[in-house]
Amino acid sequence: MTAPVAPRRLTIATRESALAMWQAEHVRARLESLHPGTSVELLGLTTQGDRVLDRPLATIGGKGLFIKELEAAMRDGRADLAVHSLKDVPMDLPEGFVLGAITAREDPRDALVANAHDSLDTLPENAVVGTSSLRREAQLRERHPRLRIESLRGNVNTRLRKLDEGGYTAIVLAAAGLKRLGLGLRIRALLDPDQSLPAPGQGALAIECRSDRADVIAALRPLVDSATTFATTAERAFSRALGGSCQMPLAGYAEWEEDRLWLRGLIASRDGCDVLRGEIEGTVGDVAAAEALGRALADDFLARGAHRFAAVA
Repeated sequence: MTAPVAPRRLTIATRESALAMWQAEHVRARLESLHPGTSVELLGLTTQGDRVLDRPLATIGGKGLFIKELEAAMRDGRADLAVHSLKDVPMDLPEGFVLGAITAREDPRDALVANAHDSLDTLPENAVVGTSSLRREAQLRERHPRLRIESLRGNVNTRLRKLDEGGYTAIVLAAAGLKRLGLGLRIRALLDPDQSLPAPGQGALAIECRSDRADVIAALRPLVDSATTFATTAERAFSRALGGSCQMPLAGYAEWEEDRLWLRGLIASRDGCDVLRGEIEGTVGDVAAAEALGRALADDFLARGAHRFAAVA
């Protein structure tokens, strides 16, 4: 069978933040290298999630606000695909859209950024730590109740500026974003998953397209990373089965090696006073098995009372 020919021209819809543009440029370079006859252009868009910065994401509709405008551009033909941080992609896509590829994962860990301290343990009493994530907030409150956790919105550079201006003693960000932007030197400590379990999909890029675009899906196929796809599929299945959203402090992180997948999960109250953890391991050789493993861990959580968190999230 003859391999499908990639479209001669592709347009990537992207947010216009520095990190989103880096991600889109990265995928553009990969596609143009894989398909020398294809020209790839970027369509920069401002999303509602970028416009509303004075309220926590959990109160204005969640991370889906970062991708609705990008999906509209694909729906009306202005764009062929969109590049997202996978952790920003809702667990259920709108009808007519698919994730055509999940690429190899960057560092999935959370990172501590501070100007005068090398770890969370050395922060002074009542030090102000900024984060936009309820997941990070709950884990920080559980392990470091002496710290003050405050909301921090904005793109990576905005958050670093707020730290440097003295509004926060430290901030917690995804290590992947800092590294991709060449800001790895700002990281004072990488938080082991045992300290701060990552969000489902953290560190991975997802490429979304319309489900009826077989030509685009075929062009994206060489970008698929199996290990990352299996791991993040399990993470997202775990989250989906528990109703995971920006309103719920939930974490899920899987590691795949030699056909074995180890998935760890966490769900908590926002104040960190009630935390439920669990893990599961199994043989995984395809996406269906990864999905089943994630649902199995969610079933274990539900059997141990995870329903209670829906009322307090």
